[in-house]
Amino acid sequence: MSDRKRRDGVPHTAASGRTVAERTVPMSLLTEDDIYLFNEGRHFALHDRLGAHPLEQDGTPGTYFAVWAPNAAAVSVIGDWNQWRPGQHRLEPHGSSGIWEAFVPGLGEGARYKYHVESRYGGFRVDKADPFGAQHEAPPGTASIVRRPAHTWRDQTWMAERGGRHGLDRPLAIYEVHLGSWRRVPEEGDRPLTYRELAPLLADHVESLGFTHVELLPVMEHPFTGSWGYQVTGFFAPTSRYGAPEDFMAFVDELHRRGIGVLLDWVPSHFPADEHGLAYFDGTHLYEHADPKSGFHPDWKSLIFNYGRNEVRSFLVSSALHWLDRYHVDGLRVDAVASMLYLDYSRGPGEWVPNRFGGRENLEAIDFLRQLNGEIYRRHPDVQTIAEESTAWPMTSRPTQVGGLGFGYKWDMGWMHDTLAYLRRDPVHRKYDHHRLTFRALYQFTENYVLPLSHDEVVHGKGSLFERMPGDDWQRFANLRLLFATMWAQPGKKLLFMGGELGQRSEWDHDRSLDWHLLEGAGGERHRGVERLIRDLNRLHREEPALHQRDCDPRGFAWLDANDADHSVYSFLRSGAASGDDVAVIVNATPVPRYNYQIGVPSPGLWREILNTDARDYGGSGQGNLGGVEAAPIPYHAQRFSLMLTLPPLAVVMLRRDPETVAPESGAA
Repeated sequence: MSDRKRRDGVPHTAASGRTVAERTVPMSLLTEDDIYLFNEGRHFALHDRLGAHPLEQDGTPGTYFAVWAPNAAAVSVIGDWNQWRPGQHRLEPHGSSGIWEAFVPGLGEGARYKYHVESRYGGFRVDKADPFGAQHEAPPGTASIVRRPAHTWRDQTWMAERGGRHGLDRPLAIYEVHLGSWRRVPEEGDRPLTYRELAPLLADHVESLGFTHVELLPVMEHPFTGSWGYQVTGFFAPTSRYGAPEDFMAFVDELHRRGIGVLLDWVPSHFPADEHGLAYFDGTHLYEHADPKSGFHPDWKSLIFNYGRNEVRSFLVSSALHWLDRYHVDGLRVDAVASMLYLDYSRGPGEWVPNRFGGRENLEAIDFLRQLNGEIYRRHPDVQTIAEESTAWPMTSRPTQVGGLGFGYKWDMGWMHDTLAYLRRDPVHRKYDHHRLTFRALYQFTENYVLPLSHDEVVHGKGSLFERMPGDDWQRFANLRLLFATMWAQPGKKLLFMGGELGQRSEWDHDRSLDWHLLEGAGGERHRGVERLIRDLNRLHREEPALHQRDCDPRGFAWLDANDADHSVYSFLRSGAASGDDVAVIVNATPVPRYNYQIGVPSPGLWREILNTDARDYGGSGQGNLGGVEAAPIPYHAQRFSLMLTLPPLAVVMLRRDPETVAPESGAA
């Protein structure tokens, strides 16, 4: 309740300078339909009804407040204008709905406020931030701010066309960003950039590298910077660390006008126990489960939403749609879905409560996720939802009509773990782990996958991707290039956390900028080589239908040889929808060059080398196939033709058939 101690003696005026009335007056934005849908768990625009809304009543400007606190005995709105004293501006209950509301004449935008909640139980009293607040103070402040965000959008072209950019047959290459540490201003105390400062710089970088989207670690307001945004208290407000809500709108608008989509991490799996937040909101466990076996998350020391409560589902779905509606966001990556699906997640025997059938599945969470995805795609069929789901839960990215959870995509965590474990091995031992790079083919089309190299892989002592590669400096860079090219060649959409494109040497630190200096000077040539490789991979990903068109279709992939463990070489064919639209991919995961290495291909003619990660431009040794190889009419690998190749050390080679070199009479497809 420290807010009450601040600003004693200030005049009773709004932020706008108007005099605030001594008492609230009755007013309601709520209809009976609103109450009914809210209680049924089917009101998905609660942000239009609850929270703080500056408006006029009978010609008098002021602010309407509404908050859900069904177990409160009394609720007051407190702020600078009444010296944070409860009782002066009381809210009134809206019938038996559990919602308290009132209009404060003279109170305008910019006013700081909280709700003082007096519970029916045990004399409990607390000051709470607004669960539906459109803006909150930047930490360490915890008050909400009266705000009606407004922005003149100029992204009409993007919004009209974005549905065609998100399809399963489209190239999606996502650049994952933590806004507070992407780039800082050392001349000003190493402060983070603001939303408006970030927008053109980030757009330039993303555009130059060819990424199609950015994905932002949670921008929703959160009290602890070290949580990276994953401990949310303001589910309807962008964090004030980088500016006002209008500034974030301008950020999204700028990226859209540059042809870049914006995805947000969204966290409906848990919330922190900070006193000013949702926890124990009205003296009862309103948003969370009362039983800690269901309501307390042992990993994150946070609270778990009660998905079986209708009003909580209305709250969460409204939050998701709020970002899509108000902020023109192009999709949501839903965090920690596995923790929602399993009642025994991170719990031992006796530490969890089975469902009504005695099982470990969280039936209420499953219903919520299906409802969430159903509503999002019904209202916004041109966006995508992406599940961070780390288990083999079936049909995560399949429609709810056939029993799926309804997500558009799912992160392939198994690919990420297997691939990084494989590449961490010294190449001399990789033949014993060859299965780690081939196992994915058994399941890679069971879901619509995104291949993630995310922030989680460069924190908590894991080191950077570069640090996890074995060998000397040259070999580490070669292994890193091999990792990226293997990822871009696989079926599935792509996601890379910031810094990977620089060959960042040190582990990510949310309190400082990326090491942009690595790209400078003669010593930065290998780092610039990694950046050039990412640029070329994204270009090929866009230009080659074989590398994106059938990312989620089994016809888009075929092994040439999955079994050459002795040489740590594996090769496969990616295919587009058009006949003969093929790219052959060969990976040599040892530092030993392979000469006259034979692979089968389906077509005659010249197969041009369209990518070689050992090229000198990328920092490699420059070994390769002199631009291309002519296919010989020698069957191999169950194909009608074959190539004799040079496989550079620790490198990926991609070849595409040049149709102009094939004579019509050859009968080639």
